[in-house]
Amino acid sequence: MKIEFRELKDDEARMLIEDVSHHFVNAIRRILLTEIPKLAIEDVTIYDNSSALFDEIIAHRLGMIPLPTNPDLLVFKDECTCRGEGCLNCTVNYTLSKEGPCTVYSKDLEAGDQIWKVKDGGISIVRLLKGQRLILEAEACLGKTSDHAKWQAAIGVGYRYYPEISIGDCDGCGECIDKCPKKILKLKKGKITITNEEDCILCNSCSDVCPRDAIEVKGNPRKFFFNFETDGSLTARETLLKALDIFHEKCEEFGERMKSL
Repeated sequence: MKIEFRELKDDEARMLIEDVSHHFVNAIRRILLTEIPKLAIEDVTIYDNSSALFDEIIAHRLGMIPLPTNPDLLVFKDECTCRGEGCLNCTVNYTLSKEGPCTVYSKDLEAGDQIWKVKDGGISIVRLLKGQRLILEAEACLGKTSDHAKWQAAIGVGYRYYPEISIGDCDGCGECIDKCPKKILKLKKGKITITNEEDCILCNSCSDVCPRDAIEVKGNPRKFFFNFETDGSLTARETLLKALDIFHEKCEEFGERMKSL
């Protein structure tokens, strides 16, 4: 397998994956969507809420705020030695105390330890009028998307086949040029040429309109464009490495189960 990063940012990755089948890249896609451990607020204790929003709405908004995550420093609550009671190994504590008039933002969440401080502080939670208050404590823990969407770290995950275009007996009529939505076909010296094959979306508009059937468009079954974004709780690099670790663990577990048959 060969991976070539076309773009790698903190919250986005675009890459070219070669020498694998679509089964492999689809498995990675599914793991990114459902299996990446992520920190999110699960329990909220509200001591005072005189805002216009119900306690349940405040709690839901808190749960959807992306929190910085380090799966190597935390364990799942049901796997912790505290047996789910909540300790430093499985739980991160936050507090919030604000009085209006003001808008309460995610930056107002005070973490018990600064390594868990919210990165995106501009997420609006509620507007407080004069005399209104919001005082609460919140507990965050690791979870997976299969339990709730608030634990989804990767978003916009997708892949597509690498396009391959071949041009045979072309008379240069140019009908395919007008039909191509990506405008990657040009007429040069009476022949159709391809300016940027990678931009092809495999729509086959060019081959469908060609009167001589001179254009063939297909996707390479062993080569894929793969892309995804994160909500900021983990970097794109961390998310991908974690997905590959989980994939490896699942393959090993499957192998052990097959041996026991």
